[in-house]
Amino acid sequence: MPIAISTQPLLGQYWQWRGEQIYYVQAGTARADRSPLLLIHGFGASTDHWRKNISELSQEFQVWAIDLVGFGRAAKPAWNYSADLWREQLHDFITQVINKPVVLAGNSLGGYAALCVAAQHPETAAGLILLNSAGPFTDSTHPKQPSQVQKAVNRGITSVLRHPIGNSLLYKFVQRKTFIRNTLKKVYVDQTAVTEQLIEEIYRPSCDPGAPQVFASVFSNQQGEKVDILLGKMQCPLLMIWGEGDPWIDARQRGAKFRDYCPQLQEHYLQAGHCPHDEIPTQVNAIIHNWLVRFG
Repeated sequence: MPIAISTQPLLGQYWQWRGEQIYYVQAGTARADRSPLLLIHGFGASTDHWRKNISELSQEFQVWAIDLVGFGRAAKPAWNYSADLWREQLHDFITQVINKPVVLAGNSLGGYAALCVAAQHPETAAGLILLNSAGPFTDSTHPKQPSQVQKAVNRGITSVLRHPIGNSLLYKFVQRKTFIRNTLKKVYVDQTAVTEQLIEEIYRPSCDPGAPQVFASVFSNQQGEKVDILLGKMQCPLLMIWGEGDPWIDARQRGAKFRDYCPQLQEHYLQAGHCPHDEIPTQVNAIIHNWLVRFG
């Protein structure tokens, strides 16, 4: 009988990493025949964003979820934030806390961070699940160079983010609950999934000391390693889950790029937006479950 989807986050605990407190959640029992599952949220989200997945998947798998440093209930120190930083955080969490290879599952920015771990620390990855994953590809055939206007706009935005007053004003605008609500409604196909609870879960960490500096650092730092280079180094099985209604990502086009470099991957295209695991959790949980039974 299917397990009812829970809309309440589980109580977690803290792990100290590089002198800072990192929040994580653990559920389910370790099994010798199945790898643990580690869930990694996207930009601005947290372990709470996996609340609809953890309760069901933990019935048959050991499930972990972690807040990336700078987000959720994790510390928000004045560091330079990048995929390299989160890659090392995840690697250390796997080796120091979980203490065995895991199947990494990441959404958006969390997917890119998970891919970095699987490619650059392959000994820690038993499998990889990407849900509307972010990250840059190398366009070796027709590289599109930004125009002079685009370059000027990018320099202007970076300048604003690096200036304390400019960053503060911009952050106060994007931090508002009305902005969060409107953004979520643009990237969720099912508008009923954009609940006040979800909005509050994103808004609450944005009020923490240090959050505006994290915002500025993320958007003013350079992009990390290209996705195609990472895929060339990866050794574990790959499952792709795409919400086709994502306005930020052309799922079919991006999926084709992943297949070019990893033809053995499995993929599913679903009627959902940027966060299919939260929008249509029953479908996503079933896909993950069936894949883990086979590969995990």
